Amino acid sequence: MTDSRGLWGIVLAGGEGVRLRPLVRRVAGEERPKQFVRLLGSRSLLRQTLDRAALGISTDRTVVVTVRQHTEYIAEEFAGVSQPPYVLVQPEDRGTAAAILYAAHWIGWRDPCATIAVFPSDHFILGEATFMAHVQEVAGALERHPDRVVLLGGQPTSPEGEYGWIEPGPPIGDDDGVLSAVRQFWGKPSEARAQMCLSTGCLWNTAIAVARVRALVELGARALPDMSSRLAGIQRFLDSDRELAAVDRAYALITRANFSRAVLESHPEHLGVSRLPRVTWCDLGNPRRVAYVLARMRVRPAWADLMDASASLDGVAAPEPVSMPTIRSVASH
Repeated sequence: MTDSRGLWGIVLAGGEGVRLRPLVRRVAGEERPKQFVRLLGSRSLLRQTLDRAALGISTDRTVVVTVRQHTEYIAEEFAGVSQPPYVLVQPEDRGTAAAILYAAHWIGWRDPCATIAVFPSDHFILGEATFMAHVQEVAGALERHPDRVVLLGGQPTSPEGEYGWIEPGPPIGDDDGVLSAVRQFWGKPSEARAQMCLSTGCLWNTAIAVARVRALVELGARALPDMSSRLAGIQRFLDSDRELAAVDRAYALITRANFSRAVLESHPEHLGVSRLPRVTWCDLGNPRRVAYVLARMRVRPAWADLMDASASLDGVAAPEPVSMPTIRSVASH
């Protein structure tokens, strides 16, 4: 592992994976969130995310954010693991904004000078070492541009309406084009807007972000002042016997918010974007993308015979065109 000094990782593992439920039910034989399922081999999506992050971030600076109803799966995931990551348990799911800001305040209390990389736990990345080297490069660039929250942008292959879109601006500083300003950010645009974004050189928002903890917390306070204030209030109870009660109290008083729409879309002037290097990336948000990834990996698990639609490149950022074998995608119940 090449460890970047001061770099922390936040791994988001609180979602329900609603769109993959029919597939998960067939693969796992039960209802469970997709991040705790072995969709792509012998490791769960969460485990794959943690192993990828470990290429550049030590386990003792990695924080998994989940929700109380998932604690059974978390316990199963880390059973027998000698050095598990930190786990922050939210009383309930209040969206990605709360998960990210809660973890940011928690990290900031321990390490006020931290740089943070945020990773969803349901992504596929081919070229993991290259990817994590790029995360480290972006973290290094933030030493010169500490006020930016930097998004990693994927090269689009289709007018994907399920992703956010980023319009890059001019380069920031003299870092060989590592960072660019953001002219505009759209969270899950209309079909027409997505087509326009594709034709004008915009990038997909991968939902992977890198920022100094102070910049992330300040952006959260600008966009969601009430939420940020209540989550910041947890800090004075951390590592005390009142911590859990403080978390419960804060979450009872905040409302659900999506980080991309509530925070990023409203403040593009505080953002930066860095184009992903030559890696293949996708969010495993629907069965089509799972089918694509299995084809790309040349893997066909036993449950693949249950699939009944063609794999699709829609929603996959790839460095070059890929010929696709036919793999069938799960039918909805």
